[in-house]
Amino acid sequence: MGESQGRGGRPELLHYRPWRGKLRPPSGGLWPVEAGAPPSLPRRALALVGMVVAPFVASWPIARTSLGTIFRRWFFWGVYALAMLMFLFFFFGQYLMAWARTQLGQGDVRAGGLGRINPKFFVQFLAGALKLDGSGETFANFIWFEGYMVMIVLALAGAILIGNDLRFDSIGFYLAKPVSRWHYLLGKGLAVAVFINLMTTLPALALFVQYGLLESWDYFYDEGYLALGILGYGATLTVTLTLILLATATALRRTVPLIMTWTTLFLFCRLLSVALVDRLNFDARWRLIDVWNSTYVIGHRCLQLDPMKIRPSPQPEWYEAALVLGGVSLSCLIFLILRIRAVEIVK
Repeated sequence: MGESQGRGGRPELLHYRPWRGKLRPPSGGLWPVEAGAPPSLPRRALALVGMVVAPFVASWPIARTSLGTIFRRWFFWGVYALAMLMFLFFFFGQYLMAWARTQLGQGDVRAGGLGRINPKFFVQFLAGALKLDGSGETFANFIWFEGYMVMIVLALAGAILIGNDLRFDSIGFYLAKPVSRWHYLLGKGLAVAVFINLMTTLPALALFVQYGLLESWDYFYDEGYLALGILGYGATLTVTLTLILLATATALRRTVPLIMTWTTLFLFCRLLSVALVDRLNFDARWRLIDVWNSTYVIGHRCLQLDPMKIRPSPQPEWYEAALVLGGVSLSCLIFLILRIRAVEIVK
């Protein structure tokens, strides 16, 4: 034991061979790595992707379990059906817009059960009043209206996602496994992010693609920045609302107090900001107490819209809204870390 046959059949003790400056694969690979040489760019990129993706992969089982819990609730599908009605309104509204433009050279035309309509007036109504013209205002308005449904879903789902884990001490079951606190929070955050983007970002991108197919292929090239703006708006909503929901659900745990808190944050604060700025003529920065309005301001910036088109007016600057949302998100994250660290784990 501990011997091997050397040259000439003589026994030779196995011993540690010092580093020789090269590391070759066992199969005699074609790309030896010189000792001390930096890794190639593809390897660095692959390592970076692995570092980013690995936490999400580890957290996905927690997210999948949370999603399954919500998807089994009838209220989610009821609210989601209402959200899809708004999507269908924009979806078929863009079809009507495309049809009306083909009839501009004619007089009044018959539109099925709607009777006879004037195409020019119809186009002006759809493009002017409803903003169904494929511009940034179309997607900003769509996400704004869908936001009400998002608030309802998150208010009802918050206690189920994380509040019950703390209330019934089931969070210790998760953390007793080879899962870190970061993986737990990330898994719950992924579940919330799925809800938000199912109602806002993905339908808005579908409307963008639909309008491009109805208009022309040049629309995707000329207005491609709108797709990036939709993603930026969706990311703002996802990060902000996810952290606020997890923090409030961790602190309150039960559904009724959570609903009351969300009503205060997104309804009372909005009414208060309107009263202070529009009625009492206070500075526009008082609108920053309304978190949802701050996300709307940043969404307009992502879609490269004129700040003067935001209603009600005046509005604070987008960077002021970004600072407020950043501060709120950071505070929620710190609270979550401290709260999760306080959980006793029995292994």
